[in-house]
Amino acid sequence: MVFIHPTANVAKGAQIGAETKIWQNAQIREFAHIGQKCIISKDVYIAENVQIGDRCKIQNGVSVFQGVTLENDVFVGPNASFTNDKVPRAFNENWEIVPTLIKEGASIGANATIVCGITIGKYAMVAAGSVVTKNVEDYSLVMGNPARHYSYIDKMGNKVETKPNE
Repeated sequence: MVFIHPTANVAKGAQIGAETKIWQNAQIREFAHIGQKCIISKDVYIAENVQIGDRCKIQNGVSVFQGVTLENDVFVGPNASFTNDKVPRAFNENWEIVPTLIKEGASIGANATIVCGITIGKYAMVAAGSVVTKNVEDYSLVMGNPARHYSYIDKMGNKVETKPNE
């Protein structure tokens, strides 16, 4: 059973997976696909055609713009920001969406900014407040502005000496 709070706005063409919860003032646009057992928190905006996997948790105040894909088990902390335009202008006849991929199990901290056109690897972690401007490898913890590799982590986010093998 899907739960949609009465103040949420879910477009008719959106697909919402079983056991997903959509909270206050969230807006889900046309043709967005949200997997099973997700939590879409208060004041979240999910643009048209966005793909969100199963068991994702998107915290308050996040906007997931067109071109962003979240695979399964992704966590996005409060007020994290995604971009989808390399050259933002109020009016641009040549505007192109630049895709961004957040892979399985990745975690994005509160207030992080993810610049479009990159991939954040499996089980990677972006520290709160970081600005990610380039790809993040699997199992990497990045932090800072611009975000830089700090250490490797395991699937649970614990620091490890070397990159885990799959």
